[in-house]
Amino acid sequence: MTTTHPTMSQIERYAAGDPGLDEPSVWAIEVHLEGCADCRARLAGATTADTRSLIERVAMGLDREIAAMPVPAGRSRPWSVLRHRWYVGTLAPWLVMTATVLASAVLLGELWAGRPSLVLLIAPLAPLPGVAVAWHRRADPAWELIAATPAAGLTALLRRTAAVLAFVIPALAVAGARTGASLALMLLPCLTFTAATLLLGTLVGVRRAAIGLIAIWTLVVIAPSLAAARLPVVLAADSAGSWALATVLLTVMALLRVNGFRRLSHHG
Repeated sequence: MTTTHPTMSQIERYAAGDPGLDEPSVWAIEVHLEGCADCRARLAGATTADTRSLIERVAMGLDREIAAMPVPAGRSRPWSVLRHRWYVGTLAPWLVMTATVLASAVLLGELWAGRPSLVLLIAPLAPLPGVAVAWHRRADPAWELIAATPAAGLTALLRRTAAVLAFVIPALAVAGARTGASLALMLLPCLTFTAATLLLGTLVGVRRAAIGLIAIWTLVVIAPSLAAARLPVVLAADSAGSWALATVLLTVMALLRVNGFRRLSHHG
């Protein structure tokens, strides 16, 4: 909740849907109204008679429908609330696909002795399919409902990205243990690409950012490495420090672009 109350002029412009009121101001007013009863009362007083009449009719209609509905079930269990906040069901197929690709990479690595580690090569891309659908209108049945809320964007995306990483990181650890690949050289590039996707997502949308990074890494790193039968310099044993630094810098830059997440639904 913001600590400064919006002026009466701002509330009147907000109530009238003034297109001259910039998006950050609209977002700030909406968040403030959630926790300030006084400003909600001022907003109600700033509406026109026709608007108040419409709200009353809608409220009466909702009251009738609610009264006709069966008694709701008991409160959701904590784990159910946690699942709805941090996970969306449409992520499941993409996470299964990620696990399948990693398992295939492990198997192919055992069959193709002398080749560079496929697990190490694809590790940076492992979370990107899940991140790409974590916040996208075609992947989330409740996308339009969530996108209409004041805090939509950053919070929802970070929660779902964390859920993807919570699945991908253990999967990479298991694959690394099986192949003997460096855990640091799998996890750090994975986190770097996740942060890069979020940063670029503020500019072009998360889905486009993920697709672009997958295509670039495949063409510039994976294909040449397989053709030359050796790991690239960017995955050399002494590159872990550079990946860690890149992860920190990209994460900070993504957080500094927080305004881009507030209207992330425009890129959906």
